[in-house]
Amino acid sequence: MTIYSQHANRGKTQILATYQGLDSVVSKTVTSLGESRFAAPIVDALNRISAFATVPVSVHDRRERRMDYYPHEHLTALTDAAARADLLVGAHSLWYEYVCLRLHQALADLECALADVPDTVSRAIRAELEVETNELRLALDDFAGTSSEEEPEIERQWEFGHPFVKDDDGMDTLGDRTREQFDRREAEFTPGEREKAAADLRVLVTAHSLGGGTWASLDDAGSGIFAEPYDSDGFYMTVHAPEPGDDDASWEIEVGRWEPDDPDEEYGDHSSATGGSVIGCALPAAPRADEIAQLLKSVDEKPLLLAEWAETPVGSVLAGTTMVVTKRYDS
Repeated sequence: MTIYSQHANRGKTQILATYQGLDSVVSKTVTSLGESRFAAPIVDALNRISAFATVPVSVHDRRERRMDYYPHEHLTALTDAAARADLLVGAHSLWYEYVCLRLHQALADLECALADVPDTVSRAIRAELEVETNELRLALDDFAGTSSEEEPEIERQWEFGHPFVKDDDGMDTLGDRTREQFDRREAEFTPGEREKAAADLRVLVTAHSLGGGTWASLDDAGSGIFAEPYDSDGFYMTVHAPEPGDDDASWEIEVGRWEPDDPDEEYGDHSSATGGSVIGCALPAAPRADEIAQLLKSVDEKPLLLAEWAETPVGSVLAGTTMVVTKRYDS
């Protein structure tokens, strides 16, 4: 419901909350800081929290050709730290659980940012989250017709389908395209398969957040990570979670390489290239997020490590890891 910003004023930096009031857009000062460098991470976290909290209750759940609504239990986590663990255990839908994970990360980022500021600032920010949550709950109750008041006093106006938020988190988390991709992926899942896919998704997203570096990206529907660090001589790495429903599938780490389509061209001077797997490591158990993150960090810091790994024979361990090569695609 709210967009946050920072503004220099008389030697201090103000954090402003801007929202749609009854008659016009309103801006109010949340708090002020003596050092401007502390404001940016707070404003960034608040904008993500506002967007991740508001957008799911502002769009329809269109899975299975229906016109339903998403849950709003995640709102509790904005003001109750003990409830934040619940953001990481649900299985409502892949997109909703993805947003809940991003909300959990944004709340953690806010806590980190508040650790560096005076208690008066922290208290003002927490009070702002209380206001934001209460106002959104009032608006949702009024929208659903369950309000205990005939005309509740709502200072911050909210409109279904048109949330007043800054929703560009750099990952297109809240975009229609992302939601539709997740919906298509889970279309044939059983409830149990959706639960497993949500759990695997959390591992991948958390790993990417911890160690993705500049050259790693999540697959569109959150089923894997692709990492191609700069100066890797055409080598890349993929991390794949098993698709739910395939009992024989396992987590897999692969190293592949781009090869020029024209055999007379050298890599780097080529006009087009096709990627192909070189080695694969089928994992005996699901990896932890920090284990995947460490792999990503390793290849980000030493890109040619991928070329070294690509030479590893079947049955041997990738250098610096505990992962065993189970397949060579060139043999």
